[in-house]
Amino acid sequence: MFDIIGDIHGYATALERLLTKLGYEEKADGWQHPDRKVIFLGDFVDRGLEQVKTITIAKTMVDNNHALAVMGNHEFNAIAWTTPDKEQPGQFLRAHTKNNFNQHEAFLNEIGEGSVAHQAAIAWFKQLPLYLDLPGLRVVHACWHQEYLITLAPYLNEHAIVLASAWPELCRNGSAAFEALETILKGMEIALPAGVEFTDNYGHVRKRTRTSWWLSGNHITYRDLAMVPSDIISKIPHEPVPPHLQAGYDGDKPLFIGHYWMNGTPDLINKHIACLDWSIAAKNIPSPKLCAYQWSGESELTADHLVWVER
Repeated sequence: MFDIIGDIHGYATALERLLTKLGYEEKADGWQHPDRKVIFLGDFVDRGLEQVKTITIAKTMVDNNHALAVMGNHEFNAIAWTTPDKEQPGQFLRAHTKNNFNQHEAFLNEIGEGSVAHQAAIAWFKQLPLYLDLPGLRVVHACWHQEYLITLAPYLNEHAIVLASAWPELCRNGSAAFEALETILKGMEIALPAGVEFTDNYGHVRKRTRTSWWLSGNHITYRDLAMVPSDIISKIPHEPVPPHLQAGYDGDKPLFIGHYWMNGTPDLINKHIACLDWSIAAKNIPSPKLCAYQWSGESELTADHLVWVER
């Protein structure tokens, strides 16, 4: 039986309070429960003030068989930031631009870029699988997309861990592997109808939108799927989305995801899907939360199994 925990982003104190609330105790070989294990949904780093401690807690639990974990997009980015691009001497698979540095600065400053601790963290991140398909449940950071999982298969080992040789291709913008990886770890985006675009909060003109990919049906529109701010949504047309752009989810196993910065009172997406990222690191919403789901083998999820702590 598993307790699945959403994105932590360096808030180790909140993680310890959540583990305590879930019935775990801290012992010599890490936090543990007599009957249950944790599954972490990734995004351990960036933003918070206790990122090294967060990694230590999670890694110790995984190393001592008290937890499992999958990779989040922030761990993927952290690896790519440190990995030289052999095709461009002096460059890295994640470009060291100002914007990319700003996203990663808090982690680099806390852990010490290039330090032994930094190298150890990156080595652990590389061992995190992209997803878990376990008896009774599935876990992925952002999107379960069967077609893209098939695309990624040649780049992963039998445990869904990225092969050392695969990193350049997974980071090569425009490749099929890159698009598949982006979808699995960052969510599904679709192109808007011809002529439709909007300007996001950063001033970028967007002709694509991130989607609520779990929705599907004959009458689903672009506006139904679009995950955009409330002041943008009216610019998205109520035009039907072609079926091939709807990922959907078959619901044959409960699915647990993070990534989407939900807010308010934690609830399920539907009876088959729970998003457990309730914005612990958010600066502009009331009552950010770190959230878990206590799964005990049920095939249909219920909201009363959600457990959370306030930041």
